[in-house]
Amino acid sequence: MSIGELTDCRGPFHRTGAPATRCAQPRPRTLARVNATDRTPADLLGSALAADPGRPLVTFYDDATGERVELSVATFANWVAKTANLLQDELSAEPGDRVSLLLPAHWQTAVWLLACASVGAVADVSGDPAAADVVVSGPDSLEAARACSGARIALALRPLGGRFPQPPEGFADYAVEVPGQGDRFAPYAPVDPEAPALIAAGREFTGAEVVERARAEATDLGLTGPGSRILSGLSYDTWEGLHAGLYGPLATGGSVVLCRHLDRLGDEALDKRVESERVTVISR
Repeated sequence: MSIGELTDCRGPFHRTGAPATRCAQPRPRTLARVNATDRTPADLLGSALAADPGRPLVTFYDDATGERVELSVATFANWVAKTANLLQDELSAEPGDRVSLLLPAHWQTAVWLLACASVGAVADVSGDPAAADVVVSGPDSLEAARACSGARIALALRPLGGRFPQPPEGFADYAVEVPGQGDRFAPYAPVDPEAPALIAAGREFTGAEVVERARAEATDLGLTGPGSRILSGLSYDTWEGLHAGLYGPLATGGSVVLCRHLDRLGDEALDKRVESERVTVISR
């Protein structure tokens, strides 16, 4: 059963005939209340899911193909859970293992970043596959990814998460492997917030540092809280791109319109996208 199905379950209503009584209403589970103690990126996602699972979190455009995909918090979390189960159970990744992500700014890359955080693995963005325990590659970096002596996963990055027509030799096809994974995830070992969690442009961050920096820099980026919606055309291979394209919106209750190949979009079309997507700030 998917996260969406779980949240949609309702019990039957029975009229008892007893006098109605007024019950104290619980305080709403706002993001500010549920994420006050978050220490890792996975904690941030859990808080977002508790606060408002149905709101948009990541809207992805590929302006080379015309693709548009929108993921609610619940749908995104479901992908993260399945990917984390794949990483932990099928690929035998453990806390501290390095996962080289040879991927562009893409909604599936965002999923892998949070899956690594859920397991406690180190997401090494554009990192050396020869030094990695696992490599996750897009279609344009398969040759470089073969330097990894560990598990290799290939993403076709096709619309709607489609699979390769023929899986690349020496790689498992993510789109084939992930659908059968469980919809809920629990790490075998607790994730240490002070352990390395992310490497971007050669800079290592702990999980706690990712959360603290995402919060601290959000206002400067224009992310002021729930309802903020940032359009990002930045690459994921720098902290600035990761912050604008994932961690900042996640930490503040906002959302991101993540655009690949944004340079192919004209000014008039960009203005229309900003209006239609109700974008509040642009980072490009």
